[in-house]
Amino acid sequence: QVQLVESGGGLVHPGGSLRLSCLASGIILSTYDVGWYRQAPGNERELVASVTSGGRINYADSLKGRFTISRDNGRNTVYLQMNSLKPEDTAVYYCKANKYVLGPVTFWGQGTQVTVSS
Repeated sequence: QVQLVESGGGLVHPGGSLRLSCLASGIILSTYDVGWYRQAPGNERELVASVTSGGRINYADSLKGRFTISRDNGRNTVYLQMNSLKPEDTAVYYCKANKYVLGPVTFWGQGTQVTVSS
């Protein structure tokens, strides 16, 4: 069974840090493009950061270099390191894995809540 499980969310004060993990089972995550998305209440789901199977990384401009995406292929995991967190970062964060094999294949995790509040 294919599963993506996000973890690492929680409550943090402004300026704090969190590291989110996306652990995959049933797929070899390194063969997928992986994106971190977030969705705050009333907002569209937006792409935060992505890393392709070839290692190409992109970030949302609004993050201003505060977030870092990385892979640990041995652990079948993709991380999102979040530093200097702001209240505006409060959202549910989702992991998505996708690739094209015959047709598009996409998997989503269940999401993990990140709350930045003093």
